Amino acid sequence: RPLMERPPQDPASPGADGKAFKKDRWTPEETKEKERGYEKHCFNAFASDRISLQRALGPDSRPPECIDQKFKRCPPLPTTSVVIVFHNEAWSTLLRTVYSVLHSSPARLLREVILVDDASTDEYLKEELDRYVEQLQIVRVVRQRERKGLITARLLGASVASGEVLTFLDAHCECFHGWLEPLLSRIAEEPTAVVSPDIATIDLNTFEFAKPVQNGKQHSRGNFDWSLTFGWEVVPARERQRRKDETFPIKSPTFAGGLFAISRSYFEHIGSYDDQMEIWGGENVEMSFRVWQCGGQVEIIPCSVVGHVFRSKSPHTFPKGTQVISRNQVRLAEVWMDDYKEIFYRRNQQASQMAREKTFGDITERRRLRERLHCRNFTWYLQNVYPEMFVPDLTPTFYGAV
Repeated sequence: RPLMERPPQDPASPGADGKAFKKDRWTPEETKEKERGYEKHCFNAFASDRISLQRALGPDSRPPECIDQKFKRCPPLPTTSVVIVFHNEAWSTLLRTVYSVLHSSPARLLREVILVDDASTDEYLKEELDRYVEQLQIVRVVRQRERKGLITARLLGASVASGEVLTFLDAHCECFHGWLEPLLSRIAEEPTAVVSPDIATIDLNTFEFAKPVQNGKQHSRGNFDWSLTFGWEVVPARERQRRKDETFPIKSPTFAGGLFAISRSYFEHIGSYDDQMEIWGGENVEMSFRVWQCGGQVEIIPCSVVGHVFRSKSPHTFPKGTQVISRNQVRLAEVWMDDYKEIFYRRNQQASQMAREKTFGDITERRRLRERLHCRNFTWYLQNVYPEMFVPDLTPTFYGAV
């Protein structure tokens, strides 16, 4: 049974059952409000605000083997704390994320929902939010006084969590039927697995939820390029053949980093996040390399489906500009990539300069972690985890654009 039953739904209400929000006639005031919403949030907040905070997503449309999957009661699945970081998030997307967790998670598995406020400045996210979540029993808000970014905020959330598994979600998600059990079940079976759901798109203009299909889905997995940018690729044949059916995990060289679950003790064992990384950027690639090189695995669980609003640009400014991303990437290259870091430096002059001038902070602790955990080198990662990756010559005579 879910922690909270969904109230009855009006099938004609805006966005009901995950359908698109539609509106034909607009007054000048409504048009202004819509434009303001796009400006502030980089998605259609006008639409989101008119869709039920507790909307259902229609019938379970996952493959039959996902729907029929049975999960052990004995020993029971581990409990989880869901950690959601937000910074000036729209009220409706934040609370729809929370309700969707409460409505779709079995009560016995959901320990708590922790909302971490990364120093939001919007008034409605202060006392009004505190008062609102009081009625939601297991939901609480913890706050960072100054804006320190996603990494620090997640570490704060993890430090106050009591569930056996940490599940991280972004603040504009909706969980589909049966999303939680497959993640927890895989961690129970393989405690070193860091698992992500199959991420469905919630359209940023209409809030239509792209529902899973019964069969024939072309899966994607995470990758990276030599400028250390995360990307998606179609799962290669080798991996497709290894999987017998949709209940099998997909091994992924990297993960997107916004939505994932990890055993809390393994998160601590493996070195959580590099807390000297700033704000956002590079932390997901760093964690992917670290988990694989230090004996864990990064996986996507197709039977677990969570929708996410993918924006085309971020509404947030970086307090220190985008150089923080390069700095974070240098830290990860210096700790995990051995000589292959040179391929990255040839593609990022700012990073190359930081590496030469040693302005990326102290990495002694992270290198110590690598030794302590007896982690494998980056050659092993490229040969075993991502053999499909093209590796340029480490010492080219010439390089650059012609």
